[in-house]
Amino acid sequence: MFYHKLMVKTEQIKVETKGNCDIVNITEQVSEAAAQSGISEGAVTLFNVGSTAGITTTEYEPGLVNYDITAAFEKIAPANGRYEHEETWHDDNGHSHVRASLLGPSLSVPVVDGRLTLGTWQQIILVDFDTRSRTRTVICQIIGE
Repeated sequence: MFYHKLMVKTEQIKVETKGNCDIVNITEQVSEAAAQSGISEGAVTLFNVGSTAGITTTEYEPGLVNYDITAAFEKIAPANGRYEHEETWHDDNGHSHVRASLLGPSLSVPVVDGRLTLGTWQQIILVDFDTRSRTRTVICQIIGE
């Protein structure tokens, strides 16, 4: 019987955002973290710290990034809608919390031969739904052998 030692490497990726559905491609930073981890087979788990941004994958191209994704979220949770969150806390980001909750804060990507298994046109993005610029922290944890 063979025993393999499971390794865990954790990195923080800092992302500067503009808010208001700003979409940032973080694929390069995640790929670099995976490559430098020394893990050849496993998975990368990404987690956005905070409740007004989310992480997913998409084709990072101008139509999607500059229009389509924002337009879709505007239909689902309009910025000018009425939100109990805003009534309670007297702020302007109720829609930001709803949108982030729908997208979700995390993503898992398999690592094979030390590389992320993303499709040709698939990039990892962070979407900041808040109403102002921020410095986001994404926890990047690579687990495997």
